[in-house]
Amino acid sequence: MQRIDRTKHLERCRRAKAEFEWRGVCIGEWAREHNFCPQTVYDVLNGRIMGRRGEAHRVAVALGIKEGATA
Repeated sequence: MQRIDRTKHLERCRRAKAEFEWRGVCIGEWAREHNFCPQTVYDVLNGRIMGRRGEAHRVAVALGIKEGATA
């Protein structure tokens, strides 16, 4: 399994949040449109959850924070 570099992960999170701001998109609205729990999306974007499995993994992949496959 590949080790996640926390510094790089947090930088990707920062870029993803900046993209929401640049596009003028509400994070909660984006989460609901993509059938994600808004709190999970906020937790991933703020680096509280790394997105290793489950919904957090799917969120991280959808946001481009992490590479991976979703079922």
